[in-house]
Amino acid sequence: MKDRRVERGKWGEALARKHLESLGWQIVAMNWRCRSGEIDIVAQDGSCLVFVEVRTRSSTRFGFPAESVDWRKQRKVRQVASVFLASNRVCTSRTRFDMISIQMYENGQDPVLEHIQNAF
Repeated sequence: MKDRRVERGKWGEALARKHLESLGWQIVAMNWRCRSGEIDIVAQDGSCLVFVEVRTRSSTRFGFPAESVDWRKQRKVRQVASVFLASNRVCTSRTRFDMISIQMYENGQDPVLEHIQNAF
């Protein structure tokens, strides 16, 4: 079960990366980790450095993907972003936190990707 979930997450992150690249964004890092946690995607959108949380779900039984990013997860992503900025000595006046929600369907229907800018 866990292998399937990990595989689905990696698939979703790859789809999110393609989406961001199609917008002309430069991918700075994927799955950047530190002691505090992980950021799925760090990307450059013009002069803005964007930290992207990706959520992929195959069912709505426990809600939609975007609903799973609660205040605790938002706080964790902000902490990890601070570590990223400090450890990479990034000096940027603009940062943003986006979310990409991917809903998969088992009936063969195409997945639905929703990109929420300034999600938190």
